[in-house]
Amino acid sequence: MPIYAYKCESCGAAKDVLQKISDPALSDCPACGQPTFRKQVTAAGFQLKGSGWYATDFRGGGTAAAATTATASTAAASEPAAPAAPASCGTDCGCA
Repeated sequence: MPIYAYKCESCGAAKDVLQKISDPALSDCPACGQPTFRKQVTAAGFQLKGSGWYATDFRGGGTAAAATTATASTAAASEPAAPAAPASCGTDCGCA
């Protein structure tokens, strides 16, 4: 059910009211009793929960995990290769 913001044109009292869309609009102010209680035009508020979604989640039927793996492998491929470490047996024999 949506929450509607109301404000009295006579006394300025404001109130948020939880109503069904099919419910009639309120007209009598609960503070002063005048029939000048009007519904206000307000911005819709919403909250996203969870880790969110990304453009790659809905393209080509791939999953977010596959897109993340592809992005990581692309980034790794673009980095210059590190020089190979010399092979050694790990002792002081000087085979390196």
